[in-house]
Amino acid sequence: MLPRLRASLRPVSTSSPSLALRSMATAGKGGIEASMRAKLQEALKPATLNIRNDSAKHAHHAAMAAQGGGNGETHFFVEIVSEAFEGKTQIARHRSINSLLSREFDEGLHALSLRTKTPAEVQKEQERMRGA
Repeated sequence: MLPRLRASLRPVSTSSPSLALRSMATAGKGGIEASMRAKLQEALKPATLNIRNDSAKHAHHAAMAAQGGGNGETHFFVEIVSEAFEGKTQIARHRSINSLLSREFDEGLHALSLRTKTPAEVQKEQERMRGA
């Protein structure tokens, strides 16, 4: 059973709906990731949305081991660039995302690492990198 569990917990990074569908097939149900993607796209209309399933890195943690490694969708990294973040602090951005994903937390999402930016922040960052 352990090899099958490891295969279902493979880290996944998707940036398009077709890849998301393939990810669902290779990473178990994919229900939480697909739901997260749909909600974030609808509510925030992001210019960039990258979701990476980091659950395999955490399957050995005590809380996840007690659940048999979780459902393979417990820990995610989300990078999102959206105009909806204009004028909002980082904490306000994170709170809005956590609120949007409250059902997913109820269904097994355990941890969410967020990188939230506006298009203007990304542009400023790119200009700074070019100037360095």
